[in-house]
Amino acid sequence: MSRFEINEAFCLDGQPVKLLSGAVHYFRLMPEYWEDCLYNLKAMGFNTVETYIPWNIHEPEEGVFDFSGSRDVAAFVRLAGALGLHVILRPSPFICAEWELGGLPAWLLRYPDMKVRTNTPLFLEKVEAYYRELFRYIADLQITRGGPVIMMQVENEYGSFGNDKEYLRQIKSLMERFGAEVPFFTSDGAWDAALESGSLIEDGVLATANFGSRSDENMDVLEAFFKRHGRKWPLMCMEFWDGWFNRWREKIITRDAEDLAMEVRQLLERASINLYMFQGGTNFGFYNGCSARGYTDLPQITSYNYDAILTEWGQPTEKFYQVREVIRELFPEIPTGEPRVHERAAYGKAEMTGKVSLFSCLDDLAECQRSAYPMTMEEAGNGYGYMLYRTPVKGYNRKMKVKAVQASDRVQYYLNGVFEGTQCQNNSGEELELFFGPENRLDLLVENMGRVNYGYKLQAPTQRKGIRTGVMVDIHFESGWEQYALPLDNVEQVDFEKEWIQDTPAFYRYEFQVDQPKDTFLNCRELGKGVAFINGFNLGRYWSEGPVQYLYIPAPLLREGKNQLVVFETEGKTAGALWLEECPVYVEYE
Repeated sequence: MSRFEINEAFCLDGQPVKLLSGAVHYFRLMPEYWEDCLYNLKAMGFNTVETYIPWNIHEPEEGVFDFSGSRDVAAFVRLAGALGLHVILRPSPFICAEWELGGLPAWLLRYPDMKVRTNTPLFLEKVEAYYRELFRYIADLQITRGGPVIMMQVENEYGSFGNDKEYLRQIKSLMERFGAEVPFFTSDGAWDAALESGSLIEDGVLATANFGSRSDENMDVLEAFFKRHGRKWPLMCMEFWDGWFNRWREKIITRDAEDLAMEVRQLLERASINLYMFQGGTNFGFYNGCSARGYTDLPQITSYNYDAILTEWGQPTEKFYQVREVIRELFPEIPTGEPRVHERAAYGKAEMTGKVSLFSCLDDLAECQRSAYPMTMEEAGNGYGYMLYRTPVKGYNRKMKVKAVQASDRVQYYLNGVFEGTQCQNNSGEELELFFGPENRLDLLVENMGRVNYGYKLQAPTQRKGIRTGVMVDIHFESGWEQYALPLDNVEQVDFEKEWIQDTPAFYRYEFQVDQPKDTFLNCRELGKGVAFINGFNLGRYWSEGPVQYLYIPAPLLREGKNQLVVFETEGKTAGALWLEECPVYVEYE
């Protein structure tokens, strides 16, 4: 068996080794594309791949586990090993990663006393149950057992959240109990307070730093931190940010390739590196995360392109070639190669073949749940997607004020099937003045636009989605509610023979032909806001607000012959045809 140790240098079988790593999230790529991505990582001259393990995709419901398909982390790790790559695993309960709730499962929020990332019995009990199952898949992949995994992370940027060392020790202890044998590490921001709060250096756990510039300055901070604690350890940037993530209604963030190469060169002269990201991939489904700025939540977009070394769809960028050149110059003994690329195609027009209002097919998609006052999305369902709230309201042929109290994240009001207004978190709770006849039906469609993935708001009540308090008409809370949880994981049950109602949330079905499956892009310019499905697979959210107006469709999701595209459009916009194009579509922002 090989041996990996952390001494004054990283050592593999007693010989010093510099870790040249790139971040690849198996869960953001099609499994069919894992090999090409890992091949390209090695072609750039790198010897290691790093990946997070998000708890929420592996335990989507408490006690229900899934390690199949794109969730098959063991298959991804074995493939990396077969290609000659080392693997750094980050199975911490929290991952950030611009992922929904930082990887924590939404069902945790059903517990009113839950305090995530704390040394509390309730949270640790849930982590223990998860680790018991997870390590059945990953324990035998460690280098101590003949596998490629050389290190595991205890917690992720904990110094930006808390400083409870006993919590960190409990997580480390659980990992050891279920079979972790390789060296542990923590990763935090490169400043003293974060390193001190988030590390377990006193317990012999390697501390690493995360940053994307000023390499010497940040390594000086880490080196001084080691010295204060009497450690002579190798320096490593566990997340060297080669790009950045993007949010709705904001300009795409990019980074110059030459600048990146210069910084990488500077860092590699004294430290090991993990480029974050090598390939970003896609937030398929409802798994995009959300930033928090003060009291405002800023959901992130479906694309996790990240301006990374490879594009969202796996195309090598100029950064690939610039970084490869740095490797060739600094480490001429390391073999490099030419990258693989994926073919793309424009399939042209997708013709509409059916449409139906959500109000007409609610019972096809969800069970009606009745309660005196509104239930949260976590109480009524799995906590993702949408929730439709409905109640009868007695009126007096006059206007009355209506408001949803503590609603997250985006609320659309309909009175007797007619659209009356939209509110988001920044104006949620403001009153709408609506005219009520004698008998009325009030509908509220609430969208979970993504839970916060970083910072104090992980503990905030706003991470419970839907309507948390109630809906007021006049000056009283309305009682007697029906609600429909809509994770939209069953769109094949939509009955397009039912009624379509103009200006209501609706499903639209399109069809197009494919002779040979290749990567393509759905042009979303004609649409408003919603989510799209290709052959039943949830591609993620689109929004006319930009900065992107496309959804990436990987070739493995297509079929030869007829393909079906279903769009759930919430803004009442209709398009008689949609287009499948060879290139992505963007919105320009100043």
